Amino acid sequence: MSAAGGALEGIRAIELSDERIAFAGKLLGDMGAEVIAVEPPGGQRMRSYPPFRDDRPDAERSLYWWHYNTSKFGVTLDWTRPQGRELLRRLVSEADLLIESEEPGTLDQLGLGYAELSALNPRLVMVSMTPFGQRGPRSEERATDLTLLAGGGPAWSCGYDDHSLPPVRGGGNQAYQTGCHFAVISALVALLARDETGRGQFIDVNLHAAANVTTEAGSYHYLVSGEIVQRQTGRHAGSRPSPPMQRRCADGRYVNTGVGLRRPADFAALCEWLESAGLDRSFGKMPALRDAAGREKLDAMRAARDPAIAEMLAAGREAIDHLADHLSAYDFFVGGQERGIPVGAVYSPEEALEDPHHRARGIQVSVEHPELGRSFDYPGAPYLFSGTPWRIQRRAPRLGEHNQSVYAELGVSPAELSELRAAGVV
Repeated sequence: MSAAGGALEGIRAIELSDERIAFAGKLLGDMGAEVIAVEPPGGQRMRSYPPFRDDRPDAERSLYWWHYNTSKFGVTLDWTRPQGRELLRRLVSEADLLIESEEPGTLDQLGLGYAELSALNPRLVMVSMTPFGQRGPRSEERATDLTLLAGGGPAWSCGYDDHSLPPVRGGGNQAYQTGCHFAVISALVALLARDETGRGQFIDVNLHAAANVTTEAGSYHYLVSGEIVQRQTGRHAGSRPSPPMQRRCADGRYVNTGVGLRRPADFAALCEWLESAGLDRSFGKMPALRDAAGREKLDAMRAARDPAIAEMLAAGREAIDHLADHLSAYDFFVGGQERGIPVGAVYSPEEALEDPHHRARGIQVSVEHPELGRSFDYPGAPYLFSGTPWRIQRRAPRLGEHNQSVYAELGVSPAELSELRAAGVV
């Protein structure tokens, strides 16, 4: 029952398993914390979420469960029953963190609220993540990832220039994941504070608020200017339309063409790119590009009152489009990046995972599944720690896999465990 290395080695977290909070537990576990996921005896509902390995529905084959529960130990426990509550208290009494996402008041009614648990363990940091927080006029409302993204604001900023089409919810449970990041960041700060004060604290994460402050400039723009941003195809929402940035390449694939060039050195690189691709003769505004490349400075702010600068900036945009029209999406992407021009290909998830840059940084991680006699590739971390390496410690736990080892630490004998299992407590 030890986590092998990592920035959070030595930290024990108890997670009352739920889809809303699962990513927080994964983040902690992958950074070295010992995370114990507590499921109901029949299994957490995430185990029923598709897709399934080999398309065979099974509690141990859900790829959703696999992804969100790496590096965790797993136990079953019905903590709504007296014996279960006592076991949970014993688990928490030795823990640094408790993370949960039950409806407000649920744990308090069972004698498992922060007041009771901190009396057992004054150093406990408890993180509760709920749709609208523990208190307030909306605290008892229910929500899903969809309604949180809609009500919090991010969905309003996602979609197309054609506003007869509805907003688009981003995939991948982004409201839950955003809240989980706030939960982990808050928990880490609270652990640091505990080093100074010797005491833990209660953290109340509001998923709606987390979504609302993650709308880029949408919320703040309204607060400052009273203007409402509008969604735009493949680019940032804004109160005023910006030039289109997505373009179909010669191979039919799409790319993002960037925000437009602003420096003479960028225009020089663009001229070289057109020439090396043999496209300079077919582009009629090369003189404007060369003029821009030869200037000591290019003040884009003067474009509205200086026709020459406006012509150069427009020529830069048209030249990028001209290259996209004649190159494959990948060649356009690589060609621009090699010259310091910020353009990108529109990737599917599997293409992003296979990108040579991502592969070189180890974004694909092989995780062993001993019971299946093979390993599977998982997405890894976006950050590299030099002193405390990130890694997936182990695959997601099978149902009740660590009951014996975890409960043995609490002094539960094999005979007692069998009785608890027969009674449906574990």
